[in-house]
Amino acid sequence: MESSFGVAVATAAALAAILASTPALAQVVQPQPAPAAPLIPAPEDRPYPGVIRLAVDATDLPHAIFSVHESLPVSGPGPVTLLFPQWLPGNHAPSGPIDKLAGLMIAANGRPVEWTRDPVSVYAFHVDAPAGAKTLELDFQFLSPVSTREGRVMMTPQMLSLQWDALVLYPAGYFSRDIPVSATVKLPEGFTAATALETDGPNPGLGTGTVAYKTTTLNILIDSPMIAGRYFQRFDLDPGGPARVSLDVIADRPDELETKPEQIAAHRALVAQAYKLFGAHHYDHYDFLFSLSDKMGGNGLEHHQSSEDGTIPKYFTNWDKTEAGRDLLAHEFTHSWNGKFRRPADLWTPTFNVPMRGSLLWVYEGQTQYWGYVLAARAGLWTKQQALDAIALTAATYDIRVGRSWRPMEDTTNDPIIAQRRPLSWLSWQRSEDYYSEGQLIWLDADTLIRERTQGKKSLDDFARAFFGVENGSFVTMTYTFDDIVAALNGVVPYDWAGFLHQRLDGHGPGAPLDGVARGGYRLVYTDTPTDYFKSAETGRKVTNLMFSIGFTVNKEAVLTDVQWDGPAFKAGLTEGATLVAINGQAFDPDDLKDAIKQAKITGAPIALLVKEKNAYRTVTIDYRGGLRYPRFERIAGTPARLDDILEPRR
Repeated sequence: MESSFGVAVATAAALAAILASTPALAQVVQPQPAPAAPLIPAPEDRPYPGVIRLAVDATDLPHAIFSVHESLPVSGPGPVTLLFPQWLPGNHAPSGPIDKLAGLMIAANGRPVEWTRDPVSVYAFHVDAPAGAKTLELDFQFLSPVSTREGRVMMTPQMLSLQWDALVLYPAGYFSRDIPVSATVKLPEGFTAATALETDGPNPGLGTGTVAYKTTTLNILIDSPMIAGRYFQRFDLDPGGPARVSLDVIADRPDELETKPEQIAAHRALVAQAYKLFGAHHYDHYDFLFSLSDKMGGNGLEHHQSSEDGTIPKYFTNWDKTEAGRDLLAHEFTHSWNGKFRRPADLWTPTFNVPMRGSLLWVYEGQTQYWGYVLAARAGLWTKQQALDAIALTAATYDIRVGRSWRPMEDTTNDPIIAQRRPLSWLSWQRSEDYYSEGQLIWLDADTLIRERTQGKKSLDDFARAFFGVENGSFVTMTYTFDDIVAALNGVVPYDWAGFLHQRLDGHGPGAPLDGVARGGYRLVYTDTPTDYFKSAETGRKVTNLMFSIGFTVNKEAVLTDVQWDGPAFKAGLTEGATLVAINGQAFDPDDLKDAIKQAKITGAPIALLVKEKNAYRTVTIDYRGGLRYPRFERIAGTPARLDDILEPRR
């Protein structure tokens, strides 16, 4: 067989012969690479010469515009590169909203200075500081979304969400922890603000409604967002505790701030149960920045000394029907330990423009998802039954995630970069950030295995205390690797933890990793009636969920929002976005659809759906006779109820 080297030589010789025999072709100018982009200084761990002064005007509620003036010190004349934050912690992706930066004007010595955007790294702006300039004066706006099609709405007449990463440009060449920033915010009249930042005391020169914050570093500033609203209430969640923990609530209407003592008691128990689990805290104070709104976009985003938590307006006032969202605060609070204090080594970066890697998101998010469910139950935000039903829904959802046949769960840690949380057409086949909830099932598996091998003497609680509970009071980030996780698990109980994890991270099933459910004393079953938790989840998502039977979800507008890959509806030719017009000749109604599924089980007759796709109508026949199927757990007689023990409050 001829070597590749020999083939290359022969190919080159043949090309030379062609050019020699064709003089005109030899004289053609061949394409060449474009000139290199301007150099962007690499980050260095060195002091920045001065303090950035950042003034934000957040009063333009009608236009949803944040206006920014920034004074940025420079050390002399010459090139300066300014960066808009691109890689945002918690998003795990290059998702900084650069498209909403507008009106950038730069001046020095009272005169305009031109800037040029980097042609490759479009989050970078190149400026030549003129002679004698001590600062660059920047003015620009952040045009926050005014509708959900543009992104998360961040301003309404009643409230706002201020993200510092969208309101600052910073100099390249320094670690973010080395850049001091002094910030002020002008608030709309009548608004009260909450943030983990500490105010700088009264300053009459700033004017009414302007709040000044103590100088801090850029990394802490960006990790300390603000909410503000017309209707505001603060609850102390740990009176007399080692550090202040506050639930700072803003709402669309004042009546939505009404709470009952037992509701606040459950939130206080969340703090107490977290301390019992981790045995330490990693903040001077902590603020749940909690917005109750159907006008400002909901969210859940972790920070070291705070979290942004947005949910439905009636979180408190419709308490008995909102259990499907009540693990949110527990999840984000857990991140203060897992993700912010202890962070995967490849997710820590020296600036917000150095790429992150998410290989350990199944720990960062997956174990946090696990503790979020557990702490919600231990605190009383959920009853034990609600927690069991929530885990059952997770187990069922991922048990039919057929995409694992081609794509291992570990690869989904790349999804924040691949999809940047855009909607996907075939969720069950493509998979999407499954490291959250399938990761949760892996950690349930680990917890029950530890309990089994130690006869209940140890558990994953011991791992949490040993791994996250070190350096009490410190909020200096400590990074970790896969080997650190394995070593910590072996410190609890010796086992082939590397093999255990790789089997579940890299495997292809079949089905979800449900050994932890069985070892916990339960099995996943299906009945023809949904659990209350399942119904709450449907209400929260505003869908009818028939994924476990006919194989789709449909919203109130009769539009299919998801179709199970290779399920009955898929095989009949249905896809997301189709509109259901009629069922067996009757106008669409969710209850009638359920009745048709029940009848098909009895009669064996197929279900006929009249479907509209764009401007075309067609009848689709689904030959499904399995009846309604809703997941829940069933106790395995004669086995230890380890899952019950996991969910019990710690005394």
